[in-house]
Amino acid sequence: MSTGFKDAARVHTLSDFDFPLPAELIAQHPAEQRSGSRLLDAQGETPVDRIFHVLPELLRAGDLLVFNDTKVVKARLFGEKPTGGKVELLIERVLGGNQVAAHMRVSKKPDVGTTLSLVGATSSHDNLRATLLGRWPDRDGGMFRFVLSNDAGDDPYALMERHGHVPLPPYIEHGDSEQDIARYQTVFARHAGAVAAPTAALHFDHALMDALQARGIDHAFVTLHVGAGTFQPVKTEVLAEHHMHSEWYQIPDATLQTIAACKARGGRVVAVGTTTVRTLESWARSGQTLGDTDIFITPGFDFRVIDLLITNFHLPKSSLMMLVSAFAGYDAIRALYQHAIAQRYRFFSYGDAMLLRNPHATLADPAAAAAGGH
Repeated sequence: MSTGFKDAARVHTLSDFDFPLPAELIAQHPAEQRSGSRLLDAQGETPVDRIFHVLPELLRAGDLLVFNDTKVVKARLFGEKPTGGKVELLIERVLGGNQVAAHMRVSKKPDVGTTLSLVGATSSHDNLRATLLGRWPDRDGGMFRFVLSNDAGDDPYALMERHGHVPLPPYIEHGDSEQDIARYQTVFARHAGAVAAPTAALHFDHALMDALQARGIDHAFVTLHVGAGTFQPVKTEVLAEHHMHSEWYQIPDATLQTIAACKARGGRVVAVGTTTVRTLESWARSGQTLGDTDIFITPGFDFRVIDLLITNFHLPKSSLMMLVSAFAGYDAIRALYQHAIAQRYRFFSYGDAMLLRNPHATLADPAAAAAGGH
């Protein structure tokens, strides 16, 4: 039976990460209960089908779960140009001074200085508008810089919360609902700035967090504001030619200390989601606990921090497919995806999860890396 993947020896090309996925396996809604989704346990030689709420039994006392505590903002806004043409904005960054960087979907780009009227204002007092200042980050940038404002002078976060829509992924075919407002967000989200959820963490509820703590399994947080680029397929057949999108991250000193303590006691660092992997592995290389990362993780990557990874199932030809293949091994991921498709696992943001082990990680001394960043 064909797996849909090409020969494992050709992992350096884009086509190696393509596979056929039945459309009905793309989850359109979350599981009824967060921790009631399925979990493909791939720690051993043979994968085991489980339910996510058994995770505490699969880890050890002394292990450490590291979560991304970013908060998804209602970053999608709709409106029109002065000519009446429809426009859609997806605000990816708040820049300060009521300026934002946004993707713009429009039939004809408006001129610099044009003010767009955005839908959602409840009265003339709350007249919501966006004035185009130019490209971002420069004149050749892929996004646009706007001033987002209303008559009351509210900041962009308040305006998005009141008028925006949950920026659901492009493969989810319904508009955002009250369910999405609640469930396309982790239970510990606290730092606003993401336009996509750290989806592996969506499986955790408060009861599961309590059960993990009761078994002596600690947790810590990093922040990476997930950008819309996470959904973009890699388009260059030669992976080295791909330019990775950039995302902002921060790692608290307390998290670095907790990681060091985990390693000192012989525990394992469990990254919850690929965004956590990108954050910690960026720090391990740069020593920087705050900044932007465009790290591109492909097979052959030398992991320095992460022992285990909890992750959802990813899009064909995506950078995330390459990351998990780098982590667990190309052949292993090929077999696991074949198993998941055969067993009708649910894919992508609202889908099921895997628990992966990296058999070849080179683990650095986190305390030494942290010292290098200060």
